[in-house]
Amino acid sequence: MAHAVETASSSAAGLRADAVVETRNLSKTYRDFWGRNKKVALQSLDLEIRRGEVFGLLGPNGSGKTTTLKLLLGLIFPTSGEAIVFGREATDVSKNQRIGYLPEESYLYKFLDAEETLDFYGRLFGMPPAERKKRAAMLIEMVGLARDRKRQLREYSKGMTRRIGVAQALINDPELVLLDEPTSGLDPIGTREMKDLIIDLRNRGKTVILCSHLLADVEDVCDRIAVLHQGELKELGRVGDLLRVGDVTQVRARGLSPEAAQRVREIIEADGVSEVEIGNPNTTLEDLFLEIVRDTEARPGRRAGVARGAEDGPATQDGPTSHGA
Repeated sequence: MAHAVETASSSAAGLRADAVVETRNLSKTYRDFWGRNKKVALQSLDLEIRRGEVFGLLGPNGSGKTTTLKLLLGLIFPTSGEAIVFGREATDVSKNQRIGYLPEESYLYKFLDAEETLDFYGRLFGMPPAERKKRAAMLIEMVGLARDRKRQLREYSKGMTRRIGVAQALINDPELVLLDEPTSGLDPIGTREMKDLIIDLRNRGKTVILCSHLLADVEDVCDRIAVLHQGELKELGRVGDLLRVGDVTQVRARGLSPEAAQRVREIIEADGVSEVEIGNPNTTLEDLFLEIVRDTEARPGRRAGVARGAEDGPATQDGPTSHGA
């Protein structure tokens, strides 16, 4: 199957006016105690993420998704290449004041309740008391925890913990929101509400980067996606473009009789049928994802990049304890 591939544009002058994030040849190799290459987590990633879009990072475990988020946050350092966020190097942690981050596993203080948790994180951002109280009340209502605002987090289910984690990520009203598996542990209703929240963030002009294994969730909310596998970028583009089957034409019509269907297009208009759709059918994101993984793993001599890591540059101080997706 042929898929449209979008090339991330970059220029020596820096970010485009509407770009929030740009990575240039971004690579990360984890090394062991002796400085030997242990795992190539990310290799030569070129991306540009624009203001106001929901951007999806897809890939199986070990593909480099969480590593990419940590590099953007400056939590780990690249082996080579660079990541630019808000026009600054990602290692400049001052830019994190404008970012909200939901990790794959939320590490929250279990003895605090929802209001105390959000007040604590509001203090970390230097928010005044009145603003912290107002923002916490709004976010607790937004994530559906109003009835449980006074319960300690140790009494929360996994889904409830995920909800308060999202509220924590939004306490500073960030311009860029990084969400790592945001629907993990949520029931179907909670999942739908989470997707609605992500769409609402986009409508408010926020930029959202979303990592998820739940392909249907990504398909519903993302404007563009990047598919990573074994640390390499395999596909990049708009969801509709990537899922469109270009060499097949589909004709859809409501109320079409069997006789008219046999005569195909020439008779449709003469038959008086309305709501006729003629275009290219879509595959599913799940089928696209599985095809990319199968094609990559079927190539002879493919290994998860330990041998290639020697080309990635000098050893860095951070080790495999930091690596994620």
